[in-house]
Amino acid sequence: MRVLRSMPLLSVDDLNAGVDAYVQVTGMEVIMNHGWIATLAPPGGDRSVQLSLITEDATAPVNPSASLEVDDVDEAYQAALISDVEIVYELSDEEWGVRRFFFKDPAGNIVNVLSHL
Repeated sequence: MRVLRSMPLLSVDDLNAGVDAYVQVTGMEVIMNHGWIATLAPPGGDRSVQLSLITEDATAPVNPSASLEVDDVDEAYQAALISDVEIVYELSDEEWGVRRFFFKDPAGNIVNVLSHL
C-alpha cells in the first residue's frame, strides 16, 4: 500500500466565508465543493498541494483533521484493525466516489483514509 496524497482538513462554521478567505489570501481555487466540504488547490492543475475546509462530515460522526489517499484502502483498513488505533468510522463506500474509514491516532487526531472508487 502506498500513500498517494495527504491533505489537511480545517473545520469551519461557514464554508463560504472560509473558502472566500483562503481564495483571497492564497490565490488557490476551488476544485471541489459538496456544500459541506470544499477542496482548494493552486490554479493551473497542480494537485500536489490541497487544503479542504469542512463544516460537518456528511456521513461520519466526526470531522477528520487530515486525509490520506492510499492506493489500497482495504489493505490500510486491515492494517488499522490489527494495530492499536481506534476505528471511529468503519470502512464505507460513499456516494461521492470514495471508499474510506477514519481512525484516531494516539494523540487523538482523526484521520480519513481513502481511495477513489
